[in-house]
Amino acid sequence: MKRMLQTWAFLTAFATIALVLARLAQPGRFELELDVYILVVGGLALFQVVMATREAYPRAARSALAEALDREPPGPLRPPELERLERELTLGASTAFDLHYRLRPTLREIANERLASRGLRLDGGGAAVEEALGDELWELVRRDREPPVRRFASGISRDAARRAIERLEAL
Repeated sequence: MKRMLQTWAFLTAFATIALVLARLAQPGRFELELDVYILVVGGLALFQVVMATREAYPRAARSALAEALDREPPGPLRPPELERLERELTLGASTAFDLHYRLRPTLREIANERLASRGLRLDGGGAAVEEALGDELWELVRRDREPPVRRFASGISRDAARRAIERLEAL
């Protein structure tokens, strides 16, 4: 603060010397010279106030608003189809209703596509389809499977789901 006052005093003294020299060079324009002098000294004073304020409240590297507006970069997106399959598998493991009406149609669709690559059809392949799918998966995806009587009974077990998926992948 003391240094700023010294700087202001030095610059004011310089402006005063300039006023005196202007007064000697053009004696008849005192009002204009005085107006310019007051503007210069006032401008210097204002500049010193701004500098003192900047020292008292230093500027942050980034504003709080800019930091608040920064967003985290999005993580890698998971395919929606994968998320849907995970939901269906979770629901199918929780209740027999969800197993029959949510997971089973998806398993049927996958089995039908896998069997088509072998020249078989899920609903019309007969014994060859049953043999390719295995007893456990066939019971789950066959067309004439009855809906569950107890809707809230437990769905497919984790091990049975794993075996069904492995069987589908092996096709």
